[in-house]
This record gives sequence, C-alpha cells and structure tokens, in this order.
Amino acid sequence: MPTVRVSVMRCDPNQFAEFRQMMAESLDVLAPGIRQMRGLIHFYSGEDEASHALAQVSLWRTLEDAKQLDTFQPMLDLGKVFTSKGARFERPIMNYVSSWEIVPNH
Repeated sequence: MPTVRVSVMRCDPNQFAEFRQMMAESLDVLAPGIRQMRGLIHFYSGEDEASHALAQVSLWRTLEDAKQLDTFQPMLDLGKVFTSKGARFERPIMNYVSSWEIVPNH
C-alpha cells in the first residue's frame, strides 16, 4: 500500500527565515540519496510562515520504503544541526498507509 510520510519542524518566529534558508540549502545534501531510495514516488518540502513550521511530505510505495528515511544518515545529521539551533521536530514522524485516494478527472 502507498504510504505518506510527514515530518514537521517548528521554530520560534524570529528564527523562521534562518530555518527556511537552511531547509532550502538541505536539498543539495539530501536529494542525491533520496532519489536513489527504493519505492520513492514523490518528495516535497514546504513551509508555513503563519505557524512557523517547515514540513517534508513524501509518498512511497510501501511503509517499509518510507522507513528508509529513519536511518538515512545525511538527514539524521542535518536534524542535529537544526535542533542545535532551536528547531523542534514533532515526534514520532508519521507514516500514513493509504486508505483511499482521489485523482484528477483529466
């Protein structure tokens, strides 16, 4: 079953711009390894300035595929950098096994 993985990081309002920049810079570090992972369908990184949150949402073929990120060392290393600067990650990371889906009519 497809799995949607959601990771949310929150920060203080005065740190949002810094963390947004750090997240943008993380693409070069994370993308090569994530692209090679088994079962990846799509990966998004986004931000919500109103709630001072940044999120990563990814779609995987199976729960086992999604859980590869649990041990992906570049992501773990970056997480330590973010937390050392005051970021707060919501735990546990959520992996939603799909119940149903809606696709466009076109």
